[in-house]
Amino acid sequence: MIRSATVIGAGSWGTALANMLSLRGLKVQFWGRDAELMAQIRKTRCNERYLPELRMAEDIFVTADLAALQPADMLVFVVPSKAVRATAEFVAKSGAASRARVLVSCAKGIELETGRRMSEMIGESVPGVPLAILTGPNHAEEVANKLATAAVVACTDDEIAKAVQHSFTLPFFRTYTSDDIVGAEWAGAMKNPYAIAAGIALGLKLGDNAIAALVTRALAEMVRLGVAEGGKVETFYGLSGVGDLMATCYSEHSRNHRVGLQLGQGRSLEDILSGTRMVAEGVLNTASLHRAAKQKGVRMPLLDEIYAILHEGKPAKEVMRTLFSRDPRPEAD
Repeated sequence: MIRSATVIGAGSWGTALANMLSLRGLKVQFWGRDAELMAQIRKTRCNERYLPELRMAEDIFVTADLAALQPADMLVFVVPSKAVRATAEFVAKSGAASRARVLVSCAKGIELETGRRMSEMIGESVPGVPLAILTGPNHAEEVANKLATAAVVACTDDEIAKAVQHSFTLPFFRTYTSDDIVGAEWAGAMKNPYAIAAGIALGLKLGDNAIAALVTRALAEMVRLGVAEGGKVETFYGLSGVGDLMATCYSEHSRNHRVGLQLGQGRSLEDILSGTRMVAEGVLNTASLHRAAKQKGVRMPLLDEIYAILHEGKPAKEVMRTLFSRDPRPEAD
């Protein structure tokens, strides 16, 4: 039984999860690196910067000081993918994970330089503690409003998976377990670039038919690379795969979708990113996934074109023409 948890990361998803765990009856500590933000949350019980619609439970201990954290059964890492390694190292040095029974990663991405998954980086920094991930089509805004949501807890240890599942189960939040941590993490990372592509198609007013085709072919590419990396095919047809892909490609809450929409409407990537505090993981993940596909020799024409838009400055309209003028081939190929 997990009785206490420390949530690392004070963005919208970290805020929602900290409150969820408190509602579940756990003793919760909530850490963020921005002292000013954490002081504001501690005073008002509201994260005005990232999730203003949620009032956090009064019994959540809020701090920007790692030294103030008490040992907890579960550490939940909810920071942007680019910050996972540094944050995990910081937490390890502080001793905050000294008595943890499980480390849970909620970040979605692949490290560009090493090709490491998020849980692998956490495990390298905090060795000897079981690892799990929480993933799926989970928008913080909807969870904050207690709208029906489902997620996956992936872990190679069935007992640990069930313990984490129990902690993240509420009347409005249903969790499933999986032993395919590799597939679930690759699926979670890969859906983000395709959400940018779906947004671009919407911004270009290409219509529902084109977007449906794009999302379907995106799933085919996700399966090809994910299986090459060691994931199971069935994982990509579950919540962490097609479920997350659908939510991210179509939802107004998706930061990646919003980035793509604005690109399709003619704004520059630099201008878009400079105007938001939120992290659109798909921009960085596209480079990581593009490199991984090349290393594995996996054909991913859609990802190649998304990479060309984001990292080579190729015009979005030209990319869509390129995709639809490719040589005909069997759908299963």
